[in-house]
Amino acid sequence: MTFQLSAEHEAIREAVREFGENEMKPVAEEHDQEGKYPEELRKKAAEYDFVAPNIPLEYDGAGMDKISSTIVTEELWRADPGIGSAVGSAGFGTDMIVEFGDEWMKEEWLPQIANGETASCSMISEPAHGSNVAGIETVAEKDGDEYVLNGNKMWITNGTVADVGVCMAKTSPGEGHKGITAFLVEMDRDGVSTDKINNKLGIRASDLAEVVIDDVRIPEKNVIGEVDKGFYQLMEFFASGRTSVAAQAVGAAQGALDAAIEYANQREQFDQKISEFQAIQHKIAEMATKVEAARSLTYRAATQVEQNNQDVAAQYSSMAKYFASEISVEVADEGIQVHGGSGYVTDYPAERYYRDARITKIYEGTSEIQKNIIADQIL
Repeated sequence: MTFQLSAEHEAIREAVREFGENEMKPVAEEHDQEGKYPEELRKKAAEYDFVAPNIPLEYDGAGMDKISSTIVTEELWRADPGIGSAVGSAGFGTDMIVEFGDEWMKEEWLPQIANGETASCSMISEPAHGSNVAGIETVAEKDGDEYVLNGNKMWITNGTVADVGVCMAKTSPGEGHKGITAFLVEMDRDGVSTDKINNKLGIRASDLAEVVIDDVRIPEKNVIGEVDKGFYQLMEFFASGRTSVAAQAVGAAQGALDAAIEYANQREQFDQKISEFQAIQHKIAEMATKVEAARSLTYRAATQVEQNNQDVAAQYSSMAKYFASEISVEVADEGIQVHGGSGYVTDYPAERYYRDARITKIYEGTSEIQKNIIADQIL
């Protein structure tokens, strides 16, 4: 099976790369060191359709295919993973709204997100439940024509900056994954409180929070899709989400490689540029080969997602997510080695790519979880 990038795909890459070079890179260090959320950059990115490119045209979105959105993610992370995460995650949860939400949800929220006016979030993980989605403890009890939600969500991207979120809660406790329902939750409702998480290793420009849900009353109309079908609805996006993280990892790896090449062509030792030493040349060659292999597998996964080949997409998206995230950390590590002592300080972006790349091995299912999925598919 092969894939072929179109002229439109290449034009999208060029546009995102230009945005990254001109708008993101000059302020990347500042946002990382200050942990500052790039709201203005998110709004500017939305002008170019780089925010939630999956949103259909009729709701002011770009309606991009999966390969196009994969390229957008890759190039945003290539410029800077922290800002790239903030921009790229601004539409978290919109897939669920597009596919299963009522028309009023789409009309009210999707244009705002696509236009950069606000961000959305997806509230799944909890303090005791990350990879085990079926084990979530947030509950939603029916009370007349409302649901009352109680629970605690953790590691929620955009938790303090989003105006709306998709929250997974148990409507039939004791039924495991068969009792989960998706709810649209406006973040300014009484009982919703957020606490920003500031002590992150990397992607510091991206907002991360704990969300406490205390007797939050939600109208019955805010149910997304069907009651007790939330897990099955969520499963439809697992392959897409893993492919997106693979694209993040490829972008971070390429950024680390770019930085290493630039440094190697500038730094001199023993009266010559270090790029002329075979040891450095071999490192660069190995890094570039690994990045290209990860990119190819990621695009292959994106093609299967776009074609809705569910079983194949599940396998290749997990392979891409696992492989690309592992390679990203390896390449970023070698990037520091190329820089030597300069790679260990914030004067150069090498250490930032290393810190930022590390998250890709954890969220959207750890590397260990991906290996389980791959094994289940092929055994």
